[in-house]
Amino acid sequence: MKRIFLFLSILLLNHFLFAQYQFDSGARQSGMSGSGVVISDIWSSYHNQAGLADLEGFSAGLFYSNMFNMPDLRETSFAVALPADKYGSAGLNYSYSGNPASNFSKFGFAYAKRLGKRITAGIQIDYLRLTQLSYGNSGAAVGEIGFISEPIKNLYIGAHVFNPWRAKLNGTEDYISSVLRVGAGYNFSEKVLVTAETEKDIDKPIVFRAGTEYNMIAGLYLRGGVALNPVKYSFGLGYNYKNITADVAYISHNILGYYFQFGLGYTMVKKKEKTSEDK
Repeated sequence: MKRIFLFLSILLLNHFLFAQYQFDSGARQSGMSGSGVVISDIWSSYHNQAGLADLEGFSAGLFYSNMFNMPDLRETSFAVALPADKYGSAGLNYSYSGNPASNFSKFGFAYAKRLGKRITAGIQIDYLRLTQLSYGNSGAAVGEIGFISEPIKNLYIGAHVFNPWRAKLNGTEDYISSVLRVGAGYNFSEKVLVTAETEKDIDKPIVFRAGTEYNMIAGLYLRGGVALNPVKYSFGLGYNYKNITADVAYISHNILGYYFQFGLGYTMVKKKEKTSEDK
C-alpha cells in the first residue's frame, strides 16, 4: 500500500512541479501565498532577482518544504548572495525536489544592480536537470530577468520573466514554461505590507495572488495570503533576531492538501561608520 501511495505521489509531483520546471522557495513569500515579486531578501533569487540589489550585506538562506509529510517528496533549497556596493549583488542558488527515482534540480547564478534611486534590475542564468529512472536524464539552460521600482514613496512595482526564450529539455520535445509575473506592494506603515500580483504561464490561465505581512512586535511577523487558480490559502510567521531570520509557512492547496515550509536566513549587516556628528 505504501508503494502504491508513493507511486501516486510521484505522479502528482511530476504533474505539479515538473510541469513548470521552477521552484518558489522562500517561506516568507509562501506565507503570503507566493506574492513576493516586489519583496527584497535572499529568496529574491527565486521570485525576482532585482530584489537582491537591496541586500545590506552577505546573505545566505536554507529552505525546506514537505509535501504529504513524506521525506521522498521534500523540496530543499540553498541560496547565497554578496552585495559589492556600487558594483551590484551576485548570488548563487541550488534547489532539489523528489527522490532517487524521480527528481528535479536547479542551479542558478544571479546578478542584480541598482540602476537609479528608484529602480533595481536583476538577471539569472539557470541550469535545470530532470532525472527519471524510466527515461534517463535531461536538462536545459534558461534565463530570468526582472525589475523593481518605487515610483512614489512606499509603493513598489515589480515584474519578472522566467525562461523568456522558451527553451526546451535536451533530447526531448518538451518546452519549458515561460512565465510572466507582475505585481505591486505598499507599505501602509512601518508595520504593514500588502502585496498583490498576477502570473501568466504561456500555456496556463492567469493566477492571482495577494498577501500581507504585519510586524506584531519587534522582530515578530504575522503573514497571510490567498491565491486563485488554483485556490491556495496560506499562513506564516517570521522572527528576526539580530542577523538571523526564521520563517515558517503553512499552505492549503486545493489538490495537494496541507503542507509545511520552513526557511532560515542570515545577513551580515555592515556596521555604519560613526560620523563627526555621532561622536
